[in-house]
Order: sequence, then structure tokens, then C-alpha cells
Amino acid sequence: MNFLRHHFNAPLALLVIIELAAFAIAPILGARLLWGGGWYEELVVGWPLLPYALLNSIAIGATGLYHRRQRNRFIGVLVRVGVAIMAGSAVVGLVSYLLPGAAVPRSVLISAGLVSGVLVGFARFVFEHVVDEERFKSSVLVLGAGNRAMSLARLRRRSDQRGYRVHGYIAMNGDAVAVSADELLATPANLLAYCRQHDIDEVVVGMDDRRTSFPVGELLDCRLAGIGVIELIDFLERETGRVRLDVVNPSWMIFSGGFAHHPVQLAVKRVLDIAASLFLLAVAWPILLLAMLAIKLEDGLLAPVFYRQIRVGLNGKPFAVLKLRSMRTDAEKAGAQWAVKSDPRVTRVGNFCRMTRIDELPQIINVLRGDMAFVGPRPERPPFVDRLSEMIPYYRERHCMKPGITGWAQLCYPYGASDHDSAQKLEYDLYYVKNHSLIFDLMILMQTVEVVLWGRGR
Repeated sequence: MNFLRHHFNAPLALLVIIELAAFAIAPILGARLLWGGGWYEELVVGWPLLPYALLNSIAIGATGLYHRRQRNRFIGVLVRVGVAIMAGSAVVGLVSYLLPGAAVPRSVLISAGLVSGVLVGFARFVFEHVVDEERFKSSVLVLGAGNRAMSLARLRRRSDQRGYRVHGYIAMNGDAVAVSADELLATPANLLAYCRQHDIDEVVVGMDDRRTSFPVGELLDCRLAGIGVIELIDFLERETGRVRLDVVNPSWMIFSGGFAHHPVQLAVKRVLDIAASLFLLAVAWPILLLAMLAIKLEDGLLAPVFYRQIRVGLNGKPFAVLKLRSMRTDAEKAGAQWAVKSDPRVTRVGNFCRMTRIDELPQIINVLRGDMAFVGPRPERPPFVDRLSEMIPYYRERHCMKPGITGWAQLCYPYGASDHDSAQKLEYDLYYVKNHSLIFDLMILMQTVEVVLWGRGR
């Protein structure tokens, strides 16, 4: 399903709606358990039911439970639900305390939290054991069976196939058949009739050569009959959350939707960046101070606390990024190197700062100065950018937006220790550049909270 130009997994969207409803009625049920009839009627009128539901749903999302790649066992899910409800209820309690005349009794918050936990836990149990995701999947017919179509056949991750099932592949003139024989279909005499007979929801056009036998009339008939018709690259982008470099071409980059830079949208993003930076700085300064002290204690009073490094920013303009030093002072005596997992150059304090992302906090200054945004492609060093731009197509296009402290590529492909990793991360960066929006930024920030709380992806 699509909402505000973003594609959402249908079962997850349904689960979000159900849990929003559960959070909305939880305070009412909790009040009835405490006082019986009467008082809950006043609760319906005076209690901020919608904020309670929204804040708790956001907290659920921040723990990663609305992520398509969520792989926790049911007990792990319940633990995350409990943490989310406690955090959401705490925020609701704080806000209601600060607003005049809106203070909510702690007993109501506790009872609402318990009821919320039971309702959400039950909903999750039902979805895990009852809901069949196959019912929500669209049936896809692929026109093409050559090299381009193989890019779809090669998708093996379950999370990349949650929204569809491939009915089969039809070889077209000009295709060097590459898909397996058991997935290959005979060319139908009438494409529309075949789609209707087999309940096809969408036709994916993945032909290697369109000059010889592009079925314009048949595809038009399917489209007018309500059957979706989509380009292979658009389908892969939608389902995988990245722009596949092996099938992209310049004309698609020029004529496809997205890649918009509306002045109002950029202005709103800038205002939110400044507001969020000031808020985070006000909240996190004690943590930053303790981290600086820990670095001094480990490496000596004369050891530098901050680390400045030249990175490539908006439109290729270099700037100095500011971070807490997490490596030894001689980490790059041999020149620029990729950061790798379990890097031996990382100090003990630096390892903790990296796991919790505390080392990124000084970049708030970069955001306030306008060099960076909260969300965007991760800035790279000039030597890496020069080399990767020669090796990887469309690499410099990622610099048409401000770099970010966090981003879509960091969430989906955490480690970048080679040129191959950079190409993989570029696919996610291009997806963000093409589809960036306020909603998308909020989703990324919520998942970043999950990374910080649960240590995923670092």
C-alpha cells in the first residue's frame, strides 16, 4: 500500500492501526478497572487519548517493532513492547504535568500501561500465529526472463519479498533466458486474459531489449483494466528500499518521480534540524561531558577529546566534521583507512561511544552551522569520494543533499569497509535522495533510536 509517496507493508500497516486503537481505548479500560463506571466518562472527554495513542505508537516504532526486518522472538517482542509503553507513558505523564489543569493521576497511567501491554501483546500474538502474510501479497507477472529479470530472481532476503510473490517469468524477443526453467512461463496469446485468469495484480516490465517486441497494446489493456504495470527498476526500488545500480540508467534518473528539492520542504527541514539540535544539546550535554572526561582518563589529560576530519558535504563542498575521538591518536599514521567492524584502532571508551552513538553528539554543532542535517547521506572523506566517483556510477549524485548524522543507508547497511560496501550503501543513499520527505525523516529517526537502545547495526 502507498501513503504520501511511500510504500508500506500491508500487514504492518494493519498492525499499526490496530495498536493505535488499542492504545486509544487502554486509558478508558484502565479507568474502569480502577473506579468502575462514571469516572471513565470524564476521562473520554478530558484525557488526551490521541496523544497517548500516538506517543506510545511512536515508542513502539522506536524499538524497531514496526520494522519489516524485525526478527525477535515473541518474548523479545514483549520486552520491547514493555520498554516502549513505559517510555511512552513517562512522556505522557511529563507533558500532562507541565500543561495547566491536565495532570493525570499516576494510577491511571499505570493501569492504562498495563492494559496497553495486554492488548498489544495479544495483537502481536494473533498476528504471529493467525495472520497469513501470503493473503496480503500481490501476485506479480514478470515480462522478461533475461539478465534484467534475473535481478529480481536473485532477491533472496525474506524482507525483500514480503509484499509480493512472483507468478512467473515470460521470455520476450531479445532476452537471453537466465531464469530457471521451472519459473519460466509460455507466452500467452492474450496477456490481459491470462492476468485475469490467474489473478495477477501487477505486471513488471523487465525486458532486456524493448526495440523488437514491446507489447504496448497489451500493457495498455492491462493498465486500463486495473492491473498494475510497473518498470522493473521502480518495482525493485519499492520492494527493497534502494535504487539498484545494476538496472538503473540515466534516463530513469532524469524522468522518474522524486529527487525534488522544494524550498518550503527544505526550509521546514532546516527549522526542525535547528530545533532538534538545540533540544538534544540541552538534554545530552551531561552525557557529552562525562564522555569527554572518560576519554581524558583513558588517554591522559593532554590527549585530544574531539576529532576533526574533512568530509565532503552539499554539492561537493568540503567541511570539517566534529566527533568525539574514538580511536587512538595515531590511528591514521599510515593514511586514510576504512573503518571496520571490531576495528583494533578503537579505544575502550571509543568502543562504548560508538555503540551508543555518543561519539556523534558533537555533530550537533555541524547541524547548527548548516554543514549537516540530522538525516541524510553519511559524509565521506575526499580521497574516498574521488576514488569511488571514478569506480561507481552516480556516486557524486548523493551530494545533492546535505549529509546527515544518521540516514537510510546507515540503518539498512551499517558497515562500509570496502568499495563494494560503498556501492551497496549508495543504493540506499540514492533511494533516500529520491524519496526524502518529513515522514521519511521521522521514520529514520525512530529506527535510529532503536539502534541506540538495542545496539542493532553498529
